[in-house]
Amino acid sequence: MTPREELAALLSEEVGDRAGDWDLAGAIPLETLRRLGGEGVLCAEVPTEFGGRGLSGLDNGELTAHAGTLCSSLRSVMTSQGMAAWTIQRFGTREQRSKELAALTRGDLAAVAFSEPQAGSDLSAIATTVVDDGDSVVLNGHKVWSTASAYADVLVVFGRYQDGAAAVLVPTRAPGVTVRPIPQPLGCRAAGHADVLLEDVRLPATRVLSGASVSLGLLTTIALTYGRLSVAWGCVGIIRACLSAAATHARAREQFGKPLAEHQLVARHLAEMYVAEQTATRLCEHASGCWDSRSAELSSASVLAKHAAAGHAAHAASAAVQILASAGSVDGGTVARAYRDAKLMQIIEGSEEICQLILAERALERVT
Repeated sequence: MTPREELAALLSEEVGDRAGDWDLAGAIPLETLRRLGGEGVLCAEVPTEFGGRGLSGLDNGELTAHAGTLCSSLRSVMTSQGMAAWTIQRFGTREQRSKELAALTRGDLAAVAFSEPQAGSDLSAIATTVVDDGDSVVLNGHKVWSTASAYADVLVVFGRYQDGAAAVLVPTRAPGVTVRPIPQPLGCRAAGHADVLLEDVRLPATRVLSGASVSLGLLTTIALTYGRLSVAWGCVGIIRACLSAAATHARAREQFGKPLAEHQLVARHLAEMYVAEQTATRLCEHASGCWDSRSAELSSASVLAKHAAAGHAAHAASAAVQILASAGSVDGGTVARAYRDAKLMQIIEGSEEICQLILAERALERVT
């Protein structure tokens, strides 16, 4: 069994048939998350030298897709933990990487904090400040819709620092940090979405990652690229779960004397869902290949994969609900969850509109 297969089996065992209950309760048991974190599942791409599993981008992507077939809330936690780990890996000193990444592969939980009340799609409007004060830094700001923050031990907070920007490792129990879980979100209800208030949070200057004072655009783009790729693979998982549920139902359910699958209009839905799964998978494989080869095409490839996969997931979930009808309308059920979760995927890590603007720029660049 390969490392990816081993981790996928562990995910299947831990989730079992509990995803619907987690969705209805709005929470994943903390002990489950810590157990998965301690096995390295939540940030499986972390190199082995830092206690991780060292999965390639492609293997980590397929693992993420598997999580997406089981529970998009759990997959969202994986995305957030992975983004935090990647930011530390990319911008931390050797000491910071050794200490912080080891903690995340021992069971500590992390989240990233980008968005603010006036800085969603336009992250250049981030107003959170990180100010030097002797051997300390002081943070002030308000972050919103930070996935997994309700579970996190540490937040990777993005803010303005000196002449640029910085990512700061903020313990959620530090004085001045308030985490307010968002009640009953539309999708990924158990992903631990929360708003975070930072009021004169004083931390040692060593909590600022060493890549501090880079441009805000560069800092956020590097982190978001990981997140977009993770969301894209998660959407592949949503499509696969919807296709499996719809095909199983269409084969077993009879109407007008024959299985639903033999009715042409239903068969069309299944065909389009299959095309969606194959298309999204190929785009994600290409983007992960760019990740592994550190291709200059990575940024646009991740945007393309995320945009297409999220759109396909939303359409596939809608089609699955249509095929299952009342059987697919039970709150907490697989396709009902997917219907809500997929819509959220069209917003996070770059809305449809932002992705389209980025891709339009890419199209114009290709014109000779």
